[in-house]
Amino acid sequence: MPVFERDGTRIEWWEAGKGFPVLLFAPGGMRSAADIWGTSPFDPREALSASFRVISMDQRNAGGSTAPVTAADGWHSYTDDHLALLDHLGVERCHLMGGCIGSSYCLGVLQADASRVGAAVLQNPIGHHENQDLFYEMFDTWADALLEHRDDVDPAVLPPFRKRMYGGDFTFNVDRDFVSGIETPLLILAGDDAYHPRPIAEEIASLSPNNEMILEWKSEEAARAAAARVRAFLERHTP
Repeated sequence: MPVFERDGTRIEWWEAGKGFPVLLFAPGGMRSAADIWGTSPFDPREALSASFRVISMDQRNAGGSTAPVTAADGWHSYTDDHLALLDHLGVERCHLMGGCIGSSYCLGVLQADASRVGAAVLQNPIGHHENQDLFYEMFDTWADALLEHRDDVDPAVLPPFRKRMYGGDFTFNVDRDFVSGIETPLLILAGDDAYHPRPIAEEIASLSPNNEMILEWKSEEAARAAAARVRAFLERHTP
């Protein structure tokens, strides 16, 4: 199993297919791990690997990946992992696709270095819309499980980490001014529940100058159509 290590962080990752790279950020909140794609209405590892080099990963402290936990951790910690993994794999430019929390990871990479991204697919984007308590509870559940298995994690560092992750507004990690300036093509698969509010997807679409949006993509038939549209969208924006 491929493993990338840096500064005490150990990231498990996989790849399939050949061609222009697509880096996937799985759903699952703080437990974002590649295998969770198997529970999605369509699995991009399967839908895209005939046309692209598809790279999936377990996020730090999720699935098989581990990392130190500090009070200074936040969205930037994940973005640093993403860019470091691309460097490790020799990928100078790629597409991105993220589900749930992975949509915000995509936006974090775009904010850090948009020159490395050809296009991005935001599936089920999360955001702050009368739901902050849900994200705090989700973080706490993940943190409690981590503390049960890790004697190196200081419980005192978790509250500032949680606030840095979910104490903000909009998509939690980037603001509206940034989204309004995104030139990278976006395909948005809108959510429809408390964690993935439809108004957040609609606001991303209203602000970003170069996007397409899919509202219905979760039924069996709609998922097949959405998978084909995602593939066509990324093919269209492949250099």
